[in-house]
Amino acid sequence: MTAAAGTMRRMPLLLMDLDNTLLPRDAAFRGWARDFLAEHGLPPQDIGWLTTLDGSGFVPRGTLLGALRQRYGLDATFDTLLAHYRRGINAHIHCPAPHLAALRAARAAGWTLGIVSNGGTAPQLEKIRRTGLAALVDGWVISEEAGFAKPDPEIFRIAARRCGVPTDGAWTARTWMVGDHAPADIAGASLSGLQSVWLHHGRPWPELGYHPTLSASGLPEAVGMVLSARPAPSAAPSPAGGLPTARGAAAPARTAPPARTRFAAPAALPGSGGRPSYRPVAAGATAGARAGGLAG
Repeated sequence: MTAAAGTMRRMPLLLMDLDNTLLPRDAAFRGWARDFLAEHGLPPQDIGWLTTLDGSGFVPRGTLLGALRQRYGLDATFDTLLAHYRRGINAHIHCPAPHLAALRAARAAGWTLGIVSNGGTAPQLEKIRRTGLAALVDGWVISEEAGFAKPDPEIFRIAARRCGVPTDGAWTARTWMVGDHAPADIAGASLSGLQSVWLHHGRPWPELGYHPTLSASGLPEAVGMVLSARPAPSAAPSPAGGLPTARGAAAPARTAPPARTRFAAPAALPGSGGRPSYRPVAAGATAGARAGGLAG
């Protein structure tokens, strides 16, 4: 999907993850979990159990909802529970005002903006449109409809093209990726030759083979770092055990890309009304990295 069909632009590009980067997905899950427990007269303290089992969306929904049925002896079918879950989490999802302000600042500074999300097309698309992000970005790509999932470099190239940025020449030198999930967002940026900002959310950096260019506590700080950074940060590596948090940090280490995984073609995509609209891609479709139609 791209913003309106426009000319290809050679502008700096800022790509961003969706869940727990642009949108507080885990907070939305907790909102649904509280509602679910209250509606069924279940112990409110079980929200901790549900949150742990959710695993920030990386646990398959079949596992989560199956455990829910077994723990509480529920008669509802999986499809009924899944529909309840999807309605509930999207009812609680929102884009915080500071995030919206950061996106507007980046656009005012001349940056092209895009979303790169792993997950199911329909639920991710609903989040993008419901939260007002569709009007603030130039394009997006969702793994299920694109046929590639992060960290595959192809999904980042698709995102760039859908944002109107050509991927010939030195497009990577003008592109940043911001995300909270190291194996998908930061590894994908490293494999693609992009600069990156990892949203640590209070966590230590978990990987040894690659590192982000910068690290930030949240999206507004990350966007501010990108806007003030040099076009191609290059400096001595940060001390062992630490992560760069300011401009001029070391570029991420490069690792050999994994083998590309292809998937069967998806069902027909939802309508492309609104802005941006889909642009056809040559790839097949994937179920997305987060099983059960979850997002990244």
